[in-house]
Amino acid sequence: MSTLVVVNARILSSVLTGVQRYTLELLSRFDDRVRTFAPKARLDGVRGHLWEQIVLPRRLKGELLFSPGNTGPLAVRRQVITVHDVVPLDHPEWLNPQFAAWYRFLVPSLVRRVRRVIAISEFTRKRLLERTGVEPEKIVVIPNGVDARFHPRSEEDVRRVRDALGIPTAHYVLSLGSLEPRKNLHRLLQAWGLIQAEVPEDVWLIVAGAKGKPLVFRDVSFDRLPPRVYLTGHVPDEHLPALYSGALAFVYVSVYEGFGLPPLEAMASGTPTLTSNQTALPEVVGDAGLMVDPYEVEAIAWEIKRLVEDSVLRAGLRKKGLERAKQFSWDKTAELTWKVLQEAAQEG
Repeated sequence: MSTLVVVNARILSSVLTGVQRYTLELLSRFDDRVRTFAPKARLDGVRGHLWEQIVLPRRLKGELLFSPGNTGPLAVRRQVITVHDVVPLDHPEWLNPQFAAWYRFLVPSLVRRVRRVIAISEFTRKRLLERTGVEPEKIVVIPNGVDARFHPRSEEDVRRVRDALGIPTAHYVLSLGSLEPRKNLHRLLQAWGLIQAEVPEDVWLIVAGAKGKPLVFRDVSFDRLPPRVYLTGHVPDEHLPALYSGALAFVYVSVYEGFGLPPLEAMASGTPTLTSNQTALPEVVGDAGLMVDPYEVEAIAWEIKRLVEDSVLRAGLRKKGLERAKQFSWDKTAELTWKVLQEAAQEG
């Protein structure tokens, strides 16, 4: 029986976010040991799912299929899937109703059918076990990595990226993420509004990230921004390392994460980090960052103010974050993933 692995690359037709980055990082390390299948043109929504459920299975010839993006064809049991989070199961109210309904059916069905499931955190594994009732040994935890290009950058690199993005100050607190409900940007903005008059006038809050797809997320909008807030919109991937590196602090108070790649990238870039104390984020940050209840606006505000004002605190967190980030690598993620794929391929 062939041990060749085919990768379901449908997810790569979407805008680069954490799931797409995960897929690209693994593919770059698998080299010619795999081949990829993807639609010839970008297919969103129903058309994308129809391709995945009908066209993709017909192109397989008995190979093991690896579906790295939360989804895969139900007809293919000889398959390994990666589940990044179970938001559609835990919080369907955050999503487009049709999207949520489909995934509430698809994810548990896939988990029960396929040979192996990779979860990117213990939190995600625990939620899958509770939601699906599959045997615990079927779900393997393999954390994400962080690319070596995320490291402290020179002042010149930082200035160049600030200019490219139109950032109005050299002193900024950074938040990164798609503008969707679970990223908790409303409370972050409220917190900033409480303290912006108490921190130096040249310190701004920079919110980087594109708005979530309407096919996926319910409408998210901000009627009025507090003073000294700048929205960059989508940030090109090549700008991210210097954008992180130039920040006074990185704030990521999401209320739900299957992993939380941005805080890891920020720590690797030498940026003091404040995150939520819930879901998978404590697994990523450990004791190398500050953590706060994401529902407590005043607590978020206080911690941001502390980070801005306390250079000794920032220096300590910078050192801890750099060390913590060394524990995560895409090489290790790819090695462990390949081992799971080979084990699944060799099963009768």
